[in-house]
Amino acid sequence: MLIAEIRVTLKEGVLDPQGTTLRRSLETLGFAGVGEVRVGKSIQVSFAHGDRARARAEAEAMCAKVLANPVIEQYHVDLREA
Repeated sequence: MLIAEIRVTLKEGVLDPQGTTLRRSLETLGFAGVGEVRVGKSIQVSFAHGDRARARAEAEAMCAKVLANPVIEQYHVDLREA
């Protein structure tokens, strides 16, 4: 069995209001020197088959169609054995 670990983040240049709010909160809590904070999401998809090429293609298609918004988000797919 294969697991696709998918990381979705906003593209560079896209404002991240949630990240900005978290950065301010960290500073308020005494974490000085924090630079930019960016928020994303992590998604795991398991595949019953063991075909790496097929799993990668399917994970990429999932990202392009529903898991990420290609206009403002980018994604990275890592495959690992379960």
